[in-house]
Amino acid sequence: MSDVPEHRRAVIAGIGHTEFSQHSGRSPLQLAAEASLAAIRDAGLSPADIDGNVTFAMDGNDELAIIRSLGIPELRFSARTRGGGGGACATIQLAAAAVESGHADAVLVYRAFNERSGHRFGQPQVAPNPDPAWNLHKPFGLDTPAKIYALAFQRYMHEHGLTNADFGLYTVVARDWAATNPNAQFYERPITLADHQASRWIVEPILRKLDCCLETDGGVALVVTRAERAADLPSVPVHVLSATSSQIEHGHEMFAYYDQDLGEHQEAAAVGRRMYAEAGLTPGDIDVAMIYENFTPVVFLQLEALGFCGRGEARDFIVEGHIGRGGSLPVNTNGGLLGEGYIHGMNNIVEAVRQLRGTAPNQISGAEHVLVSAGRSGLILGRRP
Repeated sequence: MSDVPEHRRAVIAGIGHTEFSQHSGRSPLQLAAEASLAAIRDAGLSPADIDGNVTFAMDGNDELAIIRSLGIPELRFSARTRGGGGGACATIQLAAAAVESGHADAVLVYRAFNERSGHRFGQPQVAPNPDPAWNLHKPFGLDTPAKIYALAFQRYMHEHGLTNADFGLYTVVARDWAATNPNAQFYERPITLADHQASRWIVEPILRKLDCCLETDGGVALVVTRAERAADLPSVPVHVLSATSSQIEHGHEMFAYYDQDLGEHQEAAAVGRRMYAEAGLTPGDIDVAMIYENFTPVVFLQLEALGFCGRGEARDFIVEGHIGRGGSLPVNTNGGLLGEGYIHGMNNIVEAVRQLRGTAPNQISGAEHVLVSAGRSGLILGRRP
């Protein structure tokens, strides 16, 4: 592997997940352990080979509980990303930094919760939150993600003359992909735009129920190591060609009302510029895109910010068939977080790995490069370095 550039030596060697459901019947720790063990075995490793881990700051599964459950003797590297789903790709960034710097040989990345049967993310925030931004907005009724994000999305709708039916165009495509993915909660359940428009309002006139991601019980895990190590393993390694994240001065994980321009996803634009530069690629080189979508409008914003179409052109890009079957840029081929399940975007990374291994339920022939975007973090993965 001497011909592999130093900054591209990290690979994803293992993937694993539980079923995605509305009632797992197990604790989040058990879900995390099941997904982690599946990823370790998929990589052709044993728990004793793992010496690093990464998860989300929000994950309730303690690292020590995980290593006790799995039989991992010792971690010499441990880290957590900030925030929620926007940090999904940053988990791989941290893991890649660890293995490329020599601080770990094999890093386990995991995320697990009972988001539907336990604490439901989409419900009003009741407990006190240490983030002072809530103090400024919660008194005005902004106590759920849908309400909070909808205000920023409304600016995008106003600027480009969109209606909620336009956002439904994406949902129909996502559900079409999910309908042929046995892992998806909406397997064999496609919808029409009329179905989307018949779903109840969550935030009128911006978001309907079918614009919102699935509250899901489940766990996802991945194993990151160096390409040299992976060459001796039975699994098919997927190369991390670029991994980056962006936190801007006026940004916020949820209350991003102070950006200079709410009509653009500025973090995604910054992430995109760096990803393409690091990987030596352009938007035209991307074969599949996995785009985080807690709500449908954010797909539109990211398609534009990442250079797949111009500002205000995402609706037409979708209408023209680019993101669906046979399109120039298949998007969320697993059904995404609206159709497969919502594990804070981590299942989209698993789908990207499957596409490059050639094992995805909705396999895109000849896929060489897959972009994964979580808005404020992103990856470009490749079959070859």
